[in-house]
Amino acid sequence: MSDSFCPDCKKHTEVAFDHSAGDMVCTECGLVLEAHSVDETSEWRTFANESNDNDPVRVGGPTNPLLTDGGLSTVIAKPNGAQGDFLSSSLGRWQNRGSNPDRSLILAFRTIANMADRLGLVATIKDRANEIYKKVEDLKSIRGRNQDAILAACLYIACRQEDRPRTVKEICSVANGATKKEIGRAKEFIVKQLEVEMGQSMEMGTIHAGNFLRRFCSTLGMNNQAVRAAQDAVKHSEELDIRRSPISIAAAVIYMITQLSEDKKPLKDISLATGVAEGTIRNSYKDLYPYASRLIPNTYAKEEDLKNLCTP
Repeated sequence: MSDSFCPDCKKHTEVAFDHSAGDMVCTECGLVLEAHSVDETSEWRTFANESNDNDPVRVGGPTNPLLTDGGLSTVIAKPNGAQGDFLSSSLGRWQNRGSNPDRSLILAFRTIANMADRLGLVATIKDRANEIYKKVEDLKSIRGRNQDAILAACLYIACRQEDRPRTVKEICSVANGATKKEIGRAKEFIVKQLEVEMGQSMEMGTIHAGNFLRRFCSTLGMNNQAVRAAQDAVKHSEELDIRRSPISIAAAVIYMITQLSEDKKPLKDISLATGVAEGTIRNSYKDLYPYASRLIPNTYAKEEDLKNLCTP
């Protein structure tokens, strides 16, 4: 109950709210002060088909501009308690008569979403990968090619364009059997096709060793001080003429930093965490070793501490 001014009683009186009718009624004279008012409080009624489902969601998914019908097509569900094969019933037959032109796209988008979720990627990268696949699919040039490799390559390109790059090996780990070589070929094919379509070069973004460093350090369980030192070293390495891939430089820097730490990491563990072969890490470390005094900040290791570094 609450107080409100009643014009008949000419004073403030207690009012009662009739939720079924939406009326606010004076408790002293019965005058309806407000009729058909809208209840703005939360509604927790469930509209799910299953009686045991307490999910309060009562709306469908968002529209998808990449699909013909915006993703808002109607699907006839199997009635609760229905016996026999639903697809052989009249409703099931009518539903099957209307083929969905976006069925292959929906399956592709679902596969991309599953791969992105397994890698912990954000929704913007998923959407970008979906857009890339839709453009390539519209060109009708991917028929007969490895579908898993094409989808993985779309996700790889999307990560590059959103400045959240992943290594080919990371993409390969969720690519449903596609190999690194197949994904690489698919990536080159997609870039070539889209560049021909757009009439200009395709922006892929620049890869830096720092894009991978924090993730690799987290996998290895390095402390914050070592991570900051590694980030400074990677930043200074960009000023040098080190002709190695960013991933190899990141792995070599981690190897160098952990040698000066009490929690030393074996080369094998760094190789597993970064996906870089042990021999490649050694060679990259050999290139970085002469510049160790410039790369490693003084706050992390003094000049005499650098003598503890392994000689390549």
